[in-house]
Amino acid sequence: MYRLADEVKSVSVMEGDSVTLKTDLTEIQRDDLIMWTFELVLIAKINGKDNKRDFYDERFRDRLKLDQTGSLIITNTRTTDSGLYKVTSSRRETPLNTFNLTVFACLSVPLISSTSSQNTPSSSSCSFLCSVVNVSDVTLSWYKGNSLLSSISVSDLSRSLSLHLECLDDFYSCVVNNPIRNHTTHLNNTEYCQPCSDVSWIALISAPGSLLIIAAVGIFFICRKHRKTDQEAETVETGAEITYADPIFYK
Repeated sequence: MYRLADEVKSVSVMEGDSVTLKTDLTEIQRDDLIMWTFELVLIAKINGKDNKRDFYDERFRDRLKLDQTGSLIITNTRTTDSGLYKVTSSRRETPLNTFNLTVFACLSVPLISSTSSQNTPSSSSCSFLCSVVNVSDVTLSWYKGNSLLSSISVSDLSRSLSLHLECLDDFYSCVVNNPIRNHTTHLNNTEYCQPCSDVSWIALISAPGSLLIIAAVGIFFICRKHRKTDQEAETVETGAEITYADPIFYK
């Protein structure tokens, strides 16, 4: 029995994984010809009479297989494999199935690095950069413990974005994720600079030149030390000031 496709099925995989797009057939009839197209271009077919399989399109060279039900197997997927796939039968006028395949680029583990040579446990000012390269359609986030501090979703890497927010001293982590996977790198800022009661953060995403880079920058508010002298008759407390700025977009 043939089941007519009545909707487009969404399928998502990570780059390098294999994926099977099914015909939903239990067997192929002898007088049947099953054909697969990618963006309306024929890429594979199987003839039920002699079970002969033919593959086309150099983009999928040595990466396509057809099983005994005519289901299409794509190995070592690439981001360029994303798109619309249709499977048709010579015995039917409408497609057996239609798939919208999305292949997400592999996620690298985010790297947190110091952006200042003055970052030391006794330093009054600390700056860190969290970055991942060559990614798209991801979300980059800063966390304080398990609490989300800031989150920026990016699908268009042709611009830069800066964002200001505040947080408190604690254990921080930078997380990059897409709909399938996520990677986390942890930072204990007290290991690198003097704890502050008030902290200012700035998160940055950028894509300079042809290298696609997503980065989040955390800049700790300057903690000023105050000394008391024996001659002081009273204590003067000076509070730290936090300056806020609106998000800035760089085309």
